[in-house]
Amino acid sequence: MDNTENTDSMETMDNRTRLLQCANELFYEKGYDAVGVQEIVARAGLTKPTLYYYFGSKKGLLEALVAERFERLRGMYRELDTRSQRNDLRIEEALHWLADIFCGFFEQDRHFYMMMALFYSARGNEAYQTIQPYIVEFYDMVVRIFDRAANQLGNMNGRQRQFAIGFVGTISSYFLLHYEHDPAERENVDRQQISALVNQFMYGIFS
Repeated sequence: MDNTENTDSMETMDNRTRLLQCANELFYEKGYDAVGVQEIVARAGLTKPTLYYYFGSKKGLLEALVAERFERLRGMYRELDTRSQRNDLRIEEALHWLADIFCGFFEQDRHFYMMMALFYSARGNEAYQTIQPYIVEFYDMVVRIFDRAANQLGNMNGRQRQFAIGFVGTISSYFLLHYEHDPAERENVDRQQISALVNQFMYGIFS
């Protein structure tokens, strides 16, 4: 982000939102452990007491960041979850819908989506402990789609979680490669490519 644009956008935010935004950027850029409170408040143009007032600590800031960003994903998923409970949604439609949700979530906040890789930090790490429950919930959302489609997939055989891991891995790998390959193309996800990946995944689980 251009420094002038960054300054202008920061001026329109309240202090709490500004701290969350700067933390999101810095945790993505450097990793949670490499970023200190002073660096976060310096980027936000605020002071340590302000951060402690809102969040109590750097970990409290991360907890608030993850909770707020993840609630967006829950909100995007609820309609699909409700529809899938009625058992009138084909698995093909559900997975295309789910992929579109992931695309929208990624496009809203690429830094946070990529930052969820903190899940793979050392198990005693604050970042892992904070993010791990949300990652489990993230996968459980996908597992439920396959659970409810068990009657459509004759070869399920208890492999709902395996299918969920494969599906999320396929879409997330695309995001990672798309984001890193060509900076000029970062603004938009190619929905046609995503659709093709979903179709390829469907072919694999039906074959």
